[in-house]
Amino acid sequence: MCTISSRSWYKDDLCALAFKVVHDKQRGPLVFVRIYSGMMKSQSAIYNVNKNCTERMSRLLLPFADQQVEISSLSAGNIALTVGLKQTATGDTIVSSKSAAAAASRRAIRAEEKKEKKSEEDLVLAGVEIPEPVFFCTIEPPSVAKQTDLENALKCLQLEDPSLKVRIDPDSGQMILCGMGELHIEIIHDRIRREYGLETYLGPLQIAYRETILSASQASETLDRTINDNRHQVTAEVEVTPLTDGGLVIKYADSLRQSLLNDYKEAIANGIHSAYLTGPLLGSPLLDVGVTVHSINILAGTSATMVSACVSRCIQKALKKADKQILEPLMRVEITMGEEYLGSVLGDLAKRRGNVQEIQSRFDNKVILAFVPLAELMGYSTDLRTLTSGSATFTLELANYEGMDPQDQNTLLKKKGLL
Repeated sequence: MCTISSRSWYKDDLCALAFKVVHDKQRGPLVFVRIYSGMMKSQSAIYNVNKNCTERMSRLLLPFADQQVEISSLSAGNIALTVGLKQTATGDTIVSSKSAAAAASRRAIRAEEKKEKKSEEDLVLAGVEIPEPVFFCTIEPPSVAKQTDLENALKCLQLEDPSLKVRIDPDSGQMILCGMGELHIEIIHDRIRREYGLETYLGPLQIAYRETILSASQASETLDRTINDNRHQVTAEVEVTPLTDGGLVIKYADSLRQSLLNDYKEAIANGIHSAYLTGPLLGSPLLDVGVTVHSINILAGTSATMVSACVSRCIQKALKKADKQILEPLMRVEITMGEEYLGSVLGDLAKRRGNVQEIQSRFDNKVILAFVPLAELMGYSTDLRTLTSGSATFTLELANYEGMDPQDQNTLLKKKGLL
């Protein structure tokens, strides 16, 4: 993600950043934008670089506190309120057209060739940095008849708040709400009730763990099915290896035929990504795992879906053979309190597997900087108020994912009935 200097690639063409979305019951989503270059016009089409889609703006408004004045156009340096953009979310970059984005891309590529250290990523303005959700829970409507209303409400809320994620559990079919913390989930729950009139039911709040492997492992799998007199057959051999950089790395053996990869590379990648979503211990997404496809044989006429399924099953088999580890979210915590409560708070952090990095003095207060596993911070705001008679404050953010020691991992698996 780049800085605001990205607007230089668009020259005099429109380039704007959507920095806020609110929903109006009559007018639909209202998108606040900051215009960095060019001119924005009412009733014109715009291109969303992040979503790779074109939308038409019906009205352009100039906001004055709680009043809006309708205008026909607005120039760079101003903030506008747009009506009619239904796909645009907070943090998206808006330009005049797809061709304008393509022209900016060509300028960026030419600059990169001249070693100006620019890339195609510079086509997107620096929007909102969205961390990964660390909590999740199920959410259900009051009745089946209200399911569509709930889905629409969550869709609107996600446009306003990109840190809110919603997914469907592939096994149970339940809707899963993913957020940044206990309070975040509570606020979303309350907004659904107040703004959309839905009394939803939330399941127990759970922590978003990740899984990884500690050793390499190899496996092979054959999928042979006959559907409507058509035989589908795939045989795959893959290897999974531990990584250290956090990304998913997919490699293909040199012996694989290029023609085969050209036809089925997307299907193979889809199978890998599908397997990556479900680890062998908790069913949590994988982290720091690389995949090498050593061989794959596909019978002519086999569907891409069968190829994806075979590759996914093969990876799952390889993961089960490897040494596995659960990764838990580690939070960076900053606690501010009076000096008289320092000992009590430090003792409580020690019980929570906290690792204190530094203790600072700020005016008449003490500030503790520490790393604490998220699992130990459930309900921490209430406990901290009790310890400090309501005088302390704290902030936390995700630092990284850290491997659990074997004893804590076994305790977690037993608690979930998986050991």
